Amino acid sequence: MISTAFTPPQSLVIATRESRLALWQAEHVRDLLKGLYPQCDVRIFGMTTQGDQILDKSLAKIGGKGLFVKELEVAMEQGLADLAVHSLKDVPMELLPGFALTAVMQREDPRDAWVSPHYASLDELPAGAVVGTSSLRRESQLRARHPHLQVQPLRGNLDTRLRKLDQGQYAGILLAAAGLKRLGLGERVRAVIDPQDMLPAVGQAALGIEIRADRSDLVQALAPLNHLPTALCVHAERAVSRGLGGSCTTPMGAYATLEGEDMLLRAMLGLPDGSLALQAQQRARVTDSAQADALGQQVAQQLREQGADALLAQLGAH
Repeated sequence: MISTAFTPPQSLVIATRESRLALWQAEHVRDLLKGLYPQCDVRIFGMTTQGDQILDKSLAKIGGKGLFVKELEVAMEQGLADLAVHSLKDVPMELLPGFALTAVMQREDPRDAWVSPHYASLDELPAGAVVGTSSLRRESQLRARHPHLQVQPLRGNLDTRLRKLDQGQYAGILLAAAGLKRLGLGERVRAVIDPQDMLPAVGQAALGIEIRADRSDLVQALAPLNHLPTALCVHAERAVSRGLGGSCTTPMGAYATLEGEDMLLRAMLGLPDGSLALQAQQRARVTDSAQADALGQQVAQQLREQGADALLAQLGAH
Protein backbone atom coordinates (compact mmCIF):
# COMPACT_ATOMS: atom_id res chain seq x y z
CA MET A 1 0.00 0.00 0.00
CA ILE A 2 1.41 3.41 -0.96
CA SER A 3 1.20 5.91 1.88
CA THR A 4 -0.42 9.31 1.42
CA ALA A 5 2.98 10.93 2.05
CA PHE A 6 4.48 9.08 -0.91
CA THR A 7 5.63 11.23 -3.84
CA PRO A 8 5.61 9.33 -7.14
CA PRO A 9 8.86 9.50 -9.12
CA GLN A 10 8.96 12.00 -11.98
CA SER A 11 11.45 10.04 -14.05
CA LEU A 12 13.09 6.62 -13.97
CA VAL A 13 15.80 5.04 -16.11
CA ILE A 14 15.96 1.24 -16.34
CA ALA A 15 19.33 -0.35 -17.16
CA THR A 16 19.14 -3.57 -19.13
CA ARG A 17 21.09 -5.87 -21.38
CA GLU A 18 20.20 -5.46 -25.05
CA SER A 19 19.22 -9.04 -25.84
CA ARG A 20 15.64 -9.39 -27.03
CA LEU A 21 14.59 -11.20 -23.84
CA ALA A 22 16.29 -8.70 -21.54
CA LEU A 23 14.64 -5.81 -23.42
CA TRP A 24 11.25 -7.53 -23.11
CA GLN A 25 11.79 -7.78 -19.36
CA ALA A 26 12.76 -4.12 -19.06
CA GLU A 27 9.83 -3.02 -21.23
CA HIS A 28 7.48 -5.14 -19.10
CA VAL A 29 8.68 -3.33 -15.97
CA ARG A 30 8.50 0.03 -17.75
CA ASP A 31 4.87 -0.60 -18.72
CA LEU A 32 3.94 -1.65 -15.17
CA LEU A 33 5.58 1.47 -13.77
CA LYS A 34 3.81 3.68 -16.31
CA GLY A 35 0.54 2.09 -15.19
CA LEU A 36 1.34 2.84 -11.56
CA TYR A 37 2.71 6.35 -12.18
CA PRO A 38 1.22 7.79 -15.42
CA GLN A 39 3.10 11.09 -15.04
CA CYS A 40 6.48 9.39 -14.68
CA ASP A 41 8.88 9.46 -17.63
CA VAL A 42 10.25 5.89 -17.71
CA ARG A 43 13.12 5.26 -20.12
CA ILE A 44 15.27 2.25 -20.96
CA PHE A 45 19.07 2.39 -21.05
CA GLY A 46 20.32 -0.59 -23.08
CA MET A 47 23.82 -1.98 -22.61
CA THR A 48 25.91 -4.82 -24.00
CA THR A 49 27.56 -6.64 -21.10
CA GLN A 50 30.77 -8.67 -21.08
CA GLY A 51 28.67 -11.82 -20.72
CA ASP A 52 26.96 -10.95 -24.01
CA GLN A 53 30.23 -10.20 -25.81
CA ILE A 54 32.25 -13.34 -25.01
CA LEU A 55 30.51 -16.19 -26.80
CA ASP A 56 33.39 -18.55 -27.55
CA LYS A 57 33.91 -19.64 -23.94
CA SER A 58 31.59 -21.15 -21.35
CA LEU A 59 30.27 -18.85 -18.63
CA ALA A 60 31.95 -21.05 -16.03
CA LYS A 61 35.35 -20.21 -17.56
CA ILE A 62 34.90 -16.43 -17.87
CA GLY A 63 33.50 -15.59 -14.45
CA GLY A 64 29.92 -16.82 -14.33
CA LYS A 65 26.58 -15.18 -14.87
CA GLY A 66 27.56 -12.17 -12.76
CA LEU A 67 29.06 -10.84 -16.00
CA PHE A 68 25.50 -10.07 -17.10
CA VAL A 69 24.98 -7.86 -14.03
CA LYS A 70 28.22 -5.95 -13.45
CA GLU A 71 27.94 -3.28 -16.16
CA LEU A 72 24.34 -2.53 -15.16
CA GLU A 73 25.53 -1.92 -11.60
CA VAL A 74 28.22 0.44 -12.88
CA ALA A 75 25.52 2.40 -14.75
CA MET A 76 23.54 2.78 -11.52
CA GLU A 77 26.68 3.71 -9.59
CA GLN A 78 27.44 6.46 -12.11
CA GLY A 79 23.89 7.79 -11.98
CA LEU A 80 23.11 6.78 -15.56
CA ALA A 81 20.26 4.52 -14.40
CA ASP A 82 17.97 4.25 -11.38
CA LEU A 83 17.24 0.53 -11.46
CA ALA A 84 18.17 -2.64 -13.30
CA VAL A 85 15.92 -5.53 -14.28
CA HIS A 86 17.49 -8.98 -14.10
CA SER A 87 16.53 -12.55 -14.70
CA LEU A 88 17.12 -13.67 -11.11
CA LYS A 89 18.93 -16.84 -12.10
CA ASP A 90 21.69 -14.56 -13.48
CA VAL A 91 22.09 -12.59 -10.24
CA PRO A 92 25.00 -13.58 -7.95
CA MET A 93 23.90 -14.90 -4.54
CA GLU A 94 25.70 -12.04 -2.81
CA LEU A 95 25.22 -8.60 -4.34
CA LEU A 96 28.12 -6.17 -4.31
CA PRO A 97 28.13 -3.74 -1.36
CA GLY A 98 26.01 -0.71 -2.12
CA PHE A 99 23.31 -2.58 -4.07
CA ALA A 100 20.00 -4.11 -3.03
CA LEU A 101 17.39 -6.38 -4.55
CA THR A 102 14.27 -4.38 -3.82
CA ALA A 103 11.54 -6.33 -5.64
CA VAL A 104 11.00 -9.86 -6.93
CA MET A 105 8.23 -10.10 -9.49
CA GLN A 106 5.70 -12.88 -9.98
CA ARG A 107 7.25 -15.97 -11.46
CA GLU A 108 6.56 -17.28 -14.95
CA ASP A 109 6.75 -21.02 -15.70
CA PRO A 110 9.94 -22.11 -13.86
CA ARG A 111 10.47 -25.36 -15.76
CA ASP A 112 13.06 -26.20 -18.38
CA ALA A 113 11.82 -26.71 -21.92
CA TRP A 114 12.81 -29.26 -24.56
CA VAL A 115 13.04 -27.67 -28.02
CA SER A 116 13.58 -29.86 -31.08
CA PRO A 117 12.34 -29.92 -34.68
CA HIS A 118 12.41 -33.73 -34.85
CA TYR A 119 12.01 -35.29 -31.41
CA ALA A 120 9.01 -34.80 -29.13
CA SER A 121 10.94 -35.61 -25.95
CA LEU A 122 14.37 -36.49 -24.61
CA ASP A 123 13.26 -40.12 -24.34
CA GLU A 124 12.91 -40.34 -28.14
CA LEU A 125 16.55 -39.45 -28.85
CA PRO A 126 18.82 -42.16 -30.25
CA ALA A 127 22.17 -42.92 -28.65
CA GLY A 128 24.80 -40.33 -29.51
CA ALA A 129 22.29 -37.58 -30.35
CA VAL A 130 23.64 -34.10 -29.57
CA VAL A 131 21.81 -31.94 -27.02
CA GLY A 132 22.78 -28.30 -26.54
CA THR A 133 22.78 -26.45 -23.23
CA SER A 134 24.83 -23.67 -21.66
CA SER A 135 23.95 -24.78 -18.12
CA LEU A 136 26.11 -27.07 -15.98
CA ARG A 137 22.99 -27.73 -13.88
CA ARG A 138 21.08 -29.01 -16.91
CA GLU A 139 24.11 -30.92 -18.16
CA SER A 140 24.58 -32.69 -14.83
CA GLN A 141 20.94 -33.80 -14.62
CA LEU A 142 20.76 -34.67 -18.32
CA ARG A 143 23.87 -36.87 -18.23
CA ALA A 144 22.63 -38.63 -15.09
CA ARG A 145 19.28 -39.52 -16.67
CA HIS A 146 20.35 -39.93 -20.29
CA PRO A 147 24.00 -41.11 -20.30
CA HIS A 148 23.71 -42.27 -23.93
CA LEU A 149 23.38 -38.70 -25.23
CA GLN A 150 26.10 -36.22 -26.17
CA VAL A 151 25.95 -32.81 -24.46
CA GLN A 152 27.50 -29.87 -26.31
CA PRO A 153 27.83 -26.25 -25.13
CA LEU A 154 25.33 -23.70 -26.44
CA ARG A 155 26.00 -19.99 -25.92
CA GLY A 156 24.36 -16.85 -27.28
CA ASN A 157 21.04 -15.15 -26.73
CA LEU A 158 17.75 -16.97 -27.23
CA ASP A 159 17.46 -16.19 -30.95
CA THR A 160 21.07 -17.29 -31.56
CA ARG A 161 20.47 -20.59 -29.77
CA LEU A 162 17.32 -21.29 -31.77
CA ARG A 163 19.13 -20.45 -35.01
CA LYS A 164 21.92 -22.92 -34.17
CA LEU A 165 19.27 -25.56 -33.53
CA ASP A 166 17.50 -24.81 -36.82
CA GLN A 167 20.84 -25.05 -38.67
CA GLY A 168 21.06 -28.67 -37.52
CA GLN A 169 23.91 -28.32 -35.02
CA TYR A 170 21.86 -30.11 -32.35
CA ALA A 171 19.12 -32.75 -32.20
CA GLY A 172 17.50 -30.54 -29.59
CA ILE A 173 18.28 -27.92 -26.98
CA LEU A 174 17.25 -27.16 -23.41
CA LEU A 175 16.05 -23.66 -22.57
CA ALA A 176 14.05 -21.97 -19.83
CA ALA A 177 10.36 -22.23 -20.68
CA ALA A 178 9.78 -18.71 -19.29
CA GLY A 179 11.99 -16.96 -21.84
CA LEU A 180 10.30 -18.67 -24.78
CA LYS A 181 6.83 -17.83 -23.45
CA ARG A 182 7.72 -14.20 -22.75
CA LEU A 183 8.88 -13.71 -26.33
CA GLY A 184 5.82 -15.38 -27.83
CA LEU A 185 7.82 -18.46 -28.82
CA GLY A 186 5.82 -20.94 -26.79
CA GLU A 187 5.06 -22.96 -29.92
CA ARG A 188 8.77 -23.94 -30.08
CA VAL A 189 8.40 -25.90 -26.84
CA ARG A 190 8.00 -29.61 -27.61
CA ALA A 191 7.82 -30.55 -23.93
CA VAL A 192 8.27 -28.97 -20.54
CA ILE A 193 10.35 -31.02 -18.14
CA ASP A 194 8.88 -31.89 -14.75
CA PRO A 195 10.98 -30.46 -11.89
CA GLN A 196 11.14 -34.01 -10.52
CA ASP A 197 13.21 -34.88 -13.60
CA MET A 198 15.18 -31.65 -13.93
CA LEU A 199 15.26 -29.25 -11.01
CA PRO A 200 15.20 -25.60 -12.17
CA ALA A 201 17.94 -23.07 -11.45
CA VAL A 202 17.79 -20.91 -8.36
CA GLY A 203 15.37 -18.06 -9.13
CA GLN A 204 14.48 -19.40 -12.59
CA ALA A 205 11.60 -17.51 -14.30
CA ALA A 206 11.52 -14.74 -11.69
CA LEU A 207 12.54 -11.15 -12.45
CA GLY A 208 14.40 -9.11 -9.87
CA ILE A 209 14.74 -5.35 -9.63
CA GLU A 210 18.06 -4.05 -8.32
CA ILE A 211 18.75 -0.54 -7.05
CA ARG A 212 21.54 1.26 -5.25
CA ALA A 213 21.19 0.59 -1.53
CA ASP A 214 21.15 4.34 -0.81
CA ARG A 215 18.10 4.93 -3.05
CA SER A 216 15.50 4.67 -0.28
CA ASP A 217 13.27 6.91 -2.43
CA LEU A 218 12.85 4.02 -4.86
CA VAL A 219 11.96 1.31 -2.33
CA GLN A 220 8.37 2.51 -1.91
CA ALA A 221 7.93 3.27 -5.61
CA LEU A 222 8.91 -0.27 -6.57
CA ALA A 223 7.14 -2.05 -3.69
CA PRO A 224 3.93 -2.72 -5.72
CA LEU A 225 5.99 -4.84 -8.14
CA ASN A 226 7.11 -7.22 -5.39
CA HIS A 227 5.21 -10.53 -5.40
CA LEU A 228 5.57 -11.90 -1.87
CA PRO A 229 5.03 -15.63 -2.59
CA THR A 230 7.65 -15.56 -5.37
CA ALA A 231 10.00 -13.44 -3.25
CA LEU A 232 9.82 -15.94 -0.38
CA CYS A 233 10.39 -18.93 -2.68
CA VAL A 234 13.36 -17.29 -4.38
CA HIS A 235 14.79 -16.20 -1.02
CA ALA A 236 14.74 -19.82 0.17
CA GLU A 237 16.33 -21.06 -3.06
CA ARG A 238 19.11 -18.47 -2.91
CA ALA A 239 19.71 -19.34 0.75
CA VAL A 240 20.58 -22.92 -0.27
CA SER A 241 23.24 -21.67 -2.66
CA ARG A 242 24.61 -19.17 -0.16
CA GLY A 243 24.65 -21.89 2.52
CA LEU A 244 26.84 -24.06 0.33
CA GLY A 245 29.09 -21.23 -0.82
CA GLY A 246 28.31 -22.17 -4.40
CA SER A 247 28.50 -19.84 -7.36
CA CYS A 248 26.43 -19.19 -10.47
CA THR A 249 28.61 -21.78 -12.20
CA THR A 250 27.96 -24.58 -9.69
CA PRO A 251 25.82 -27.42 -11.13
CA MET A 252 23.03 -26.81 -8.66
CA GLY A 253 19.26 -26.48 -8.78
CA ALA A 254 16.78 -25.38 -6.14
CA TYR A 255 13.05 -24.98 -6.41
CA ALA A 256 10.54 -23.89 -3.78
CA THR A 257 6.76 -24.05 -4.00
CA LEU A 258 4.36 -22.39 -1.59
CA GLU A 259 0.82 -23.47 -0.78
CA GLY A 260 -0.62 -21.09 1.74
CA GLU A 261 2.12 -20.92 4.38
CA ASP A 262 3.50 -24.39 3.58
CA MET A 263 6.75 -24.27 1.59
CA LEU A 264 8.41 -27.29 0.00
CA LEU A 265 12.03 -26.67 -0.97
CA ARG A 266 14.00 -29.15 -3.09
CA ALA A 267 17.64 -28.86 -4.12
CA MET A 268 20.26 -30.81 -6.06
CA LEU A 269 24.01 -30.54 -6.42
CA GLY A 270 25.89 -32.63 -8.95
CA LEU A 271 28.98 -33.10 -11.05
CA PRO A 272 28.70 -31.92 -14.69
CA ASP A 273 29.37 -35.44 -15.98
CA GLY A 274 26.33 -36.77 -14.12
CA SER A 275 28.37 -39.30 -12.13
CA LEU A 276 27.28 -37.90 -8.77
CA ALA A 277 24.13 -36.06 -7.73
CA LEU A 278 23.07 -35.10 -4.21
CA GLN A 279 19.42 -34.31 -3.49
CA ALA A 280 17.61 -32.92 -0.48
CA GLN A 281 14.22 -31.53 0.39
CA GLN A 282 12.48 -30.03 3.39
CA ARG A 283 9.04 -28.67 4.18
CA ALA A 284 8.27 -25.86 6.65
CA ARG A 285 5.89 -23.04 7.46
CA VAL A 286 7.21 -19.88 5.81
CA THR A 287 5.65 -16.43 6.15
CA ASP A 288 8.69 -14.14 6.02
CA SER A 289 12.21 -13.95 4.64
CA ALA A 290 13.82 -15.09 7.91
CA GLN A 291 11.84 -18.35 7.81
CA ALA A 292 12.62 -18.77 4.10
CA ASP A 293 16.31 -18.27 4.87
CA ALA A 294 16.17 -20.83 7.69
CA LEU A 295 14.56 -23.40 5.39
CA GLY A 296 17.24 -22.81 2.77
CA GLN A 297 19.96 -23.27 5.37
CA GLN A 298 18.38 -26.56 6.51
CA VAL A 299 18.38 -27.92 2.96
CA ALA A 300 21.97 -26.77 2.45
CA GLN A 301 22.91 -28.61 5.64
CA GLN A 302 21.22 -31.78 4.37
CA LEU A 303 23.35 -31.58 1.23
CA ARG A 304 26.47 -31.01 3.34
CA GLU A 305 25.68 -34.15 5.33
CA GLN A 306 25.61 -36.07 2.03
CA GLY A 307 29.05 -34.81 1.01
CA ALA A 308 28.42 -31.43 -0.64
CA ASP A 309 31.71 -29.95 0.58
CA ALA A 310 33.75 -32.72 -1.03
CA LEU A 311 31.77 -32.37 -4.26
CA LEU A 312 32.27 -28.60 -4.30
CA ALA A 313 35.99 -29.08 -3.63
CA GLN A 314 36.11 -31.45 -6.61
CA LEU A 315 34.47 -28.74 -8.72
CA GLY A 316 37.00 -26.19 -7.50
CA ALA A 317 34.21 -24.08 -6.01
CA HIS A 318 35.95 -23.82 -2.64
